[in-house]
Amino acid sequence: MTPDRLRQILEQVAQGALDAPAAFELVKQLPFEDLGFAKVDHHRALRSGLPEVVLGTGKTAEQIIAIARRLLHSAQGVLITRLTADVAAAVVAAIPELHWVADARLAYLRAPTPPPGGRGTILVAAAGTADLPVAEEAAITAELMGQPVERIYDVGVAGIHRLFAHRERLTAASVIVVVAGMEGALPSVVGGLVDKPLIAVPTSIGYGASFGGLAALLAMLNSCAAGITVVNIDNGFGAGVAAALINRS
Repeated sequence: MTPDRLRQILEQVAQGALDAPAAFELVKQLPFEDLGFAKVDHHRALRSGLPEVVLGTGKTAEQIIAIARRLLHSAQGVLITRLTADVAAAVVAAIPELHWVADARLAYLRAPTPPPGGRGTILVAAAGTADLPVAEEAAITAELMGQPVERIYDVGVAGIHRLFAHRERLTAASVIVVVAGMEGALPSVVGGLVDKPLIAVPTSIGYGASFGGLAALLAMLNSCAAGITVVNIDNGFGAGVAAALINRS
């Protein structure tokens, strides 16, 4: 249930085009629908502007399909994150209208009513090609929240001149998401170049001493560049939501 849909139902009742029992049937699943194994939150878009998002990790294809179908039934968009290729194949076969993005490990269907846009452009920068799954998760999440997104990829500090070639795009962005693994240095560099909100995303990419992204996380948390906000390791989704909320405000 989106704010626009609820407003439409209330207006129809006020105008006499919809009686109270019919309206009740339309909204009775608020705030959630109990499927037994999951409680689908149809109220979330009304509270936070972002509908329920399905985390694919740990769920069977059948569970994901059931949840996605209930979201579609209530005229919401669908976003399923952290899908493996085999589970994604089963989900998309059952719900063909879903779009599967292998690079981002997610499947989605846009909401019938577009969400509100933002005041500028979100720029997603990734240090290396191996960071793209997390970067694309952030970028697509922000796009599904109605935000314009640009991307600059493979601009890590090992070849810092590649980043400087995009200086104008960095300056023009309203919010910047910087994704990096290894030693996690890229957000500090970008943070020293811009006066925009910057969300840093450490990834689990790196050799042994990176400890699955812990080294990058700690480096970003200890950055001497002021104003950097850091999300959890590989949390592209969280960064995309945060960037969209900032850009929307």
